[in-house]
Amino acid sequence: MSRRRAPRPAAGAFKEALRQVAPKTPLAAVQAAWPKAAGEYLARVAIPVSERDGTVTVECADAVSAQELDLMQETFLERLREEVGDDAPQALRFRVNSERF
Repeated sequence: MSRRRAPRPAAGAFKEALRQVAPKTPLAAVQAAWPKAAGEYLARVAIPVSERDGTVTVECADAVSAQELDLMQETFLERLREEVGDDAPQALRFRVNSERF
């Protein structure tokens, strides 16, 4: 007779399932690494939305955030290179889209 095991948190299983079904594109890699590269606050007000020819476009909640992020672009690119490796973008472009936030 087998014994019932205690319930386990489902968060780990969900994260693994999402990792397995996530698209394997440079944009998806940047989106996954963005919260760590940008930090908790900036990840809430700026979201990578597209990638073209090595440039990732990041939509921001307001013009101040977009300008601040643009000034810190090299820092973010370095952090993304550490996290993503070969899929890291060559450049970041920031634009305002307050409707997303």
